[in-house]
Amino acid sequence: MKGKVYVVGIGPGDARMMTKEAEEILGLCDTIVGYKTYIDLVRDRYPDKEIIENGMRSEIERCQICVREALSGKKVALICSGDAGIYGMASPLLEEAEKDGFVDVTIVPGVTAALSGAAVLGAPLGHDVCMISLSDILTPFALIEKRLLCAAEGDFCIVLYNPASTKRADYLRRACDILLTRLSPETVCGYVRKIGREGTEKKICTLKELREEKVDMLTTVFIGNTATRAIGGRMVTPRGYHR
Repeated sequence: MKGKVYVVGIGPGDARMMTKEAEEILGLCDTIVGYKTYIDLVRDRYPDKEIIENGMRSEIERCQICVREALSGKKVALICSGDAGIYGMASPLLEEAEKDGFVDVTIVPGVTAALSGAAVLGAPLGHDVCMISLSDILTPFALIEKRLLCAAEGDFCIVLYNPASTKRADYLRRACDILLTRLSPETVCGYVRKIGREGTEKKICTLKELREEKVDMLTTVFIGNTATRAIGGRMVTPRGYHR
């Protein structure tokens, strides 16, 4: 029997923001594997599926389960919030699959937080953009700092993923302090919490004000470039047509 693994980005959580392809793939799979929080977002929609879930920091085990189930002949969906390839499970799954010589893997893209959050704020990503995670679990903070500085010096719009957690409560403040060495305190910024889920919150502020905001892992932060403006309560980065 020949199995297959699909790595599926399910978007921010709202069923309307899951792509048609992702919905169809989950419908045809035998087994859905994922982090418990993400499984809870789809469980009720696929009651006939075998569900395998585990907790935070069990990503490699999750990938190994998927390969093992596929080698037994099952069609397996490994789900991620947002997009499968942006801070998702696509890369670790492909790495683990290679170890077992398993090649029948398809990556199914989804709507990442940078896109869904941008739509809530207006048009903050109208020009070149960098996405940077503030989590230092897998990346040394010294490297995160270097990337923040380079993005600021390049005048990129910046999207910050994983801006704070219980153990990293001051990381957004630290990031703002780094950016303030290169950017104006009046740089237009914004953030969205619980994108695509009940109780979505948003705010537009300056970089100086952002430094004092309290955020969590459910928040995505947007930092404008030198052209970004607040227009009618929206965060807008011009494409440059009016020049």
